[in-house]
Amino acid sequence: MDNTILVVEDESVQLESIAGFLSKQGYRVLKSSRPQRALEIAGEEAVDIVLSDFRMPEMSGVELLSALKHRNPGIEVIIMTAFGSVESAIEAMKLGAVDYITKPVDLHQLQIMIRNTLERKQLISENRLLRTQLSERFGFQGIVSQSSAMDQVLNIAGRVASSNAAVLITGETGTGKELVAKAVHFSGSRRDKPFIVVNCAALPETLLESELFGHEKGAFTGADRMRRGRFELAQGGTLFIDEVGEIPLSLQVKLLRVLQEKTFERVGSSTPLEADVRIVAATNRDLESMIRQGSFRADLYYRLNVVSIRIPPLRGRREDIPPLVDAFLQRFSKENGKQITGISREAMDALMKYSWPGNVRELENIVQQSVVLSRSSTITRDDLPIRVSEPHPEGSGPEVMQGSFTEKVEAFEQAMILGALKDAGNIQTRAAEMLGISERHLRYKLKKYGMK
Repeated sequence: MDNTILVVEDESVQLESIAGFLSKQGYRVLKSSRPQRALEIAGEEAVDIVLSDFRMPEMSGVELLSALKHRNPGIEVIIMTAFGSVESAIEAMKLGAVDYITKPVDLHQLQIMIRNTLERKQLISENRLLRTQLSERFGFQGIVSQSSAMDQVLNIAGRVASSNAAVLITGETGTGKELVAKAVHFSGSRRDKPFIVVNCAALPETLLESELFGHEKGAFTGADRMRRGRFELAQGGTLFIDEVGEIPLSLQVKLLRVLQEKTFERVGSSTPLEADVRIVAATNRDLESMIRQGSFRADLYYRLNVVSIRIPPLRGRREDIPPLVDAFLQRFSKENGKQITGISREAMDALMKYSWPGNVRELENIVQQSVVLSRSSTITRDDLPIRVSEPHPEGSGPEVMQGSFTEKVEAFEQAMILGALKDAGNIQTRAAEMLGISERHLRYKLKKYGMK
């Protein structure tokens, strides 16, 4: 084993006995009969665990523990103590010792204790690495862009990340609202806590309240057990409420109450639960227009819209297309075991001229599809879907459509869905994969727009 254990014991017989046993178990063992020397060894060597006697003439185990933790908080300390000093050993655990064992030392028990301590230490290390990887992947450095429009978005998001203020992210479908929400979370003080997502458009009204707040057993037909909601799961972290404009008025009142009072109740319960949750909401709808129409509460809007982030559509920041294509090519080439080295000038020209009704999500799916279907090391125009490689005649594309913002967004969604279904041979499962949504969400959209 690579793990190093430092044994500190002023009785030579005990020291040699314990050190010899641990060496036979495969550990690298260091020994010291003096606490001061033990401190020097811990400063010179990479020590994982210190196994220290509690009562020593030069320095007590508690004093050694304090000095070790001051120099390296990552060192785990196990205290060895006589039976009559157990209370003192427990006090040492309050000061940072990981465990204690009574004398005479049961070597089998010590073996289990050390193994558990090392497994815990490894788990902490892996969790720390995972958090770092998540921050790198979902932090601001993980967002690919070079346009001034996105620079403004990231500037606002970066400034709000360290606060607990509610954030409202607006933009068309597929612009990357969830990616920005994750960047806000993983760059803020709540990064080590959960990031929980609820998509209000993908859930029927009857289930949405239960999804948000949870329910008690027997609260309604089919509630055969207690279930925690998204607010409870997000405790201490961030709740990302996607498509917040789809929340019905009756539920908007309850959401407003949670934001105001910081408490909520599960469905079927009157016991208040704390809601220590940061809210990041997103929508592709015009909430101010909905307020005027009476379908969205103004007071809820202002609670959600403490800081507003508007993500521009991809067609409004075309300079972001080349770096996004490069990033997607690299990712999907690796995932599919292909050696795609680049994209032809004609193919890139077609991508630059396309109207992108599905924004970045559509670009991502098109690059993925092209990588899978490509027969060479370069993506050509022939590898692109027909809707991209054969652009609309002048004046007939989606960009010139008339109507309100909401009408244009819905028209873009319909065009994207129709294009995906065409490319997928009308197979809904495959079309949903190309769009980057669930098949259930696709069916919801087809029903919403009356598309067969």
